[in-house]
Amino acid sequence: MDDVYAIEGGHVLTPDFEVRNADVLVDREAGEVIEVGDVSAAETLDATGCLVMPGLTNAHTHVAMTLLRGHADDKPLDAWLQEDIWPVEAELTPEDIRVGTELGLVEFIKNGITGFADSYFEVSEIAAATEQSGLRANLCHAFITIGKDDEAARADAQEGLDIAREFEGAADGRITTALMPHSLTTVETEYLEAFVSEAREAGIPLHYHANETENEVDPIVSEHGVRPLEYAADLGMLTDDDFLAHCVHVDETEIDLLAETGASVIHCPASNMKLASGIAPIQEMLDAGVNVGLGTDGAASNNDLGLFDEIRDAAMIGKLARGDARDVAAEDAVRMATEGSAEAIGLPVGRLEAGGTADLAVVDFDAPHLTPIHDYVSHLAYAVRGSDVRHTICDGEVLMEDREVQTLDEADVKQRASEAAAALVDRAE
Repeated sequence: MDDVYAIEGGHVLTPDFEVRNADVLVDREAGEVIEVGDVSAAETLDATGCLVMPGLTNAHTHVAMTLLRGHADDKPLDAWLQEDIWPVEAELTPEDIRVGTELGLVEFIKNGITGFADSYFEVSEIAAATEQSGLRANLCHAFITIGKDDEAARADAQEGLDIAREFEGAADGRITTALMPHSLTTVETEYLEAFVSEAREAGIPLHYHANETENEVDPIVSEHGVRPLEYAADLGMLTDDDFLAHCVHVDETEIDLLAETGASVIHCPASNMKLASGIAPIQEMLDAGVNVGLGTDGAASNNDLGLFDEIRDAAMIGKLARGDARDVAAEDAVRMATEGSAEAIGLPVGRLEAGGTADLAVVDFDAPHLTPIHDYVSHLAYAVRGSDVRHTICDGEVLMEDREVQTLDEADVKQRASEAAAALVDRAE
């Protein structure tokens, strides 16, 4: 059985968040966990002193924005976008998108992230990089209609629909897709009505920014007389396949709508804090039964793509939101980054169990900041860093072994990305 190997000598995080001593037997060809327990195989991956857990899923990002990491900071969202980000993005080439994506994918792998949802431009380049990396993803083209004539607006929306159809099932099934109208305020009603309807007929889920700032709430209320998610529901944009980024400024009615429809929320606490967008009412959502995942947003507004940081931020800011230290407990925060994110974006991952998909992160607990170990889950939420990830596995393939990325040339990617970023900013200026 040449395609079978054992992850030996560690502990495992079970779906019910218990931790026990066990090995993990993996079928590389099938991309599946065969057994969790006392197993053996000719080929092994050492997990001594480690915790084997489901790979993390970054459920909302714009991965090629790694090229803009640190380019513009400490500004409000609207000014940041209009003055700093959009002018530079206008100069992006397909080659920029490719290397920026590769840089982000290296960062994902080194942080134990095995799946992600990305909305950006030049999706063919993102898909190609994803296939090469061995990761899995939900990809979409983000389209905007405001400020465009009807022909240009429809062309952009049509591109989003065409890309969703074209790349569904790519990379041997590791790539799925969604339709991404950028937000409820940047895509006008007539285009939402037309293209959401087409997406529904094709069985394509929706991903969009919602209620990120008060400036995304007030115009909807003013123009349509209802809250943004009521407006979205009226347009057929809230189903159990859909996932909404941010949802910072939602009220009780909107939380109830999310729970009733089964739509998921992707919480991006670091980006929300950095851009002063606000604190999303995550505990209220969890209490109402809303599925919540975690995302980093782009590296230009975070400024990294590590989800362990995001888990910690989600737990910490969740307690501040209502002044209750019991809110967004460690287990809830970790679940958001695994099962919650995976469910939100439609990936068959997020749980470590026999018969499940072999998307795994092996976290080394042999570090001063992880000593002593009273509670593994507590450490995952409050103390683990991305640099503690020792091995990363996606679809049964080992993408990183002993901190060495196997599918992409890390040094080459960093050099090319640095050169591309410098040339990009020069062009924009």
